[in-house]
Amino acid sequence: MRTSIATVSLGGSLTEKLTAAARAGFDGVEIFENDLLASPLTPEEIRSRTADLGLSIDLYQPMRDIEAVPEDQFARNLRRARHKFELMRRLGADTVLVCSSVSPLAVDDDALAAGQLRRLADLAQDFGIRVAYEALAWGRHVSTYDHAWRIVEAADHPCLGTCLDSFHILARGSDPKGIEDIPGQKIFFLQLADAPLMAMDVLQWSRHYRCFPGQGGFDIAGLLGHVMRAGYEGPLSLEVFNDVFRQAEAGTTAVDARRSLLVLQEATGPLLQEPTALATPPAPVVPTGVAFAELVTPDVAPVAAVLDALGFTRTARHRSKPVDLWQQGEARVLVNTGPAARRDGTALAAIGLESPDPAAAARRAEALLAPVLPRRRALEDAPLDAVSSPDGTELFFCATDRPGLPSWTGDFGQVEHDRDPRRVTRIDHLALTQPWHQFDEAALFHRSVLGLSAQESVDVADPYGLHRSRAVTNADGSVRIALGVGPAPTDEGGRAQHIALATQDVVDAARRFREAGGRLLPIPANYYDDLAARYEFADGELETYRGLGILYDRDQDGEFRHCYTETIGRVFFELVQRDGGYRGYGAQNAPVRLAAQHAVRPGR
Repeated sequence: MRTSIATVSLGGSLTEKLTAAARAGFDGVEIFENDLLASPLTPEEIRSRTADLGLSIDLYQPMRDIEAVPEDQFARNLRRARHKFELMRRLGADTVLVCSSVSPLAVDDDALAAGQLRRLADLAQDFGIRVAYEALAWGRHVSTYDHAWRIVEAADHPCLGTCLDSFHILARGSDPKGIEDIPGQKIFFLQLADAPLMAMDVLQWSRHYRCFPGQGGFDIAGLLGHVMRAGYEGPLSLEVFNDVFRQAEAGTTAVDARRSLLVLQEATGPLLQEPTALATPPAPVVPTGVAFAELVTPDVAPVAAVLDALGFTRTARHRSKPVDLWQQGEARVLVNTGPAARRDGTALAAIGLESPDPAAAARRAEALLAPVLPRRRALEDAPLDAVSSPDGTELFFCATDRPGLPSWTGDFGQVEHDRDPRRVTRIDHLALTQPWHQFDEAALFHRSVLGLSAQESVDVADPYGLHRSRAVTNADGSVRIALGVGPAPTDEGGRAQHIALATQDVVDAARRFREAGGRLLPIPANYYDDLAARYEFADGELETYRGLGILYDRDQDGEFRHCYTETIGRVFFELVQRDGGYRGYGAQNAPVRLAAQHAVRPGR
């Protein structure tokens, strides 16, 4: 189906918004009145610009406080409408959004509202314009879509229809099934927005916290299914008011927006019995494990020292690149000292994901607007497809040592090494701190492109603000990625990443790490005093944890013990022991860990 986006959903000037929408692949735009008023371009120039970009102007919005008012006020409203219709003719827009009135002058009289909207539609018809009447969730007398439809139906004018907005419908808890009773040709426009489930004033909720479909808690796919069954044939359009999105770069936001519509169409298709025009991207290929984590560093010595103390051994070196493979059990860490090394220190640059079908995984990613990254490789190197996640981390689709498929390990030659006793079995999870304005985008990206499931978002207290965190995982937990965002855009301390390593005995692993010269993150004694109050431990157990800096958590399914190395550049390691069916990440310990990391930062 055709896709559209309201200019209010993006940041920047009107020209920047139009360019971003076109580059992301949208077919059209809704032009928000304030964007036009602030533009130095004439309506004719805007019309020409959109046409040059291959965009249509699907809606001009909004007109407010039009209907159910005293006659003298309605006369003034018609005068205002005539000016707007003349403007729309210059723009080349043929549909206007009229929101249900919030004016204190409006009266609770459906017959009056229908009669005045009919007169408005008569005027619009003279200009070749359609009027789409929408119920605002906070409308003075009309606040539900079915009430708005009854007024439109009573007005009975060919140029008057209704506009459905998923936020206004779902935020009020209205049953969207009634949409199927509206004739499809009378649904003039459909606006889509998701939102996190929040207990707050609906106006403030709408103006500041809307997000793209799939990023919130509403059943947008279910609503779209009802709209499609009603026979709607117009565009799927996004109208999202969000403070963060409007401060972000318009190009990346527009790509995220269009990806959300592709995923929404994919989710809605199975709800419909008959074939539709909804998009059908290639099926998800869910990763089955972590093949490797790649660190880039300008100084290999401190990284090698920590890996060595953790029990890793340098087992191989890339035949054509300055990349070493360190391995322990099924945990593999690549250390890259090439040109990609960051000036600000060691960073987690790439993740290799085991894929049942790497080529199909890449096709899925490309269809969802995550283009495959170019890769410099020698002729004999294994072909590896990679895409970039929102924070810039490269994600490789791998088939490690699998018969019949090229394996990245073939690019490495073995080196002489001694085998250490195994302390680490595999990579348990990876934590990636996102750019402050891309947290919701990251969650949608990992869910849609990789087919991972997202857990609930949690807030974690930091000494200087709040961290938000949301984990994405596959069904058996063999792939776990914790996505986080720090307290503020400029807080570099909040940009740390980490690699969590699974071990069957964290106490033994921690002791060996220390004996080998490693430094664990010191945890305040107050934490252990509180731990003693909350749980009962065997004799000497809590003292052991205190001495090693091991943190502890438990839930109804099992127990979790973990500790941290000090940070190198932007990266630190975590040793974790999961017992029973524990599937969390020790979130209640995160404030203590964050405070401890702040305390040992350079200069403190």
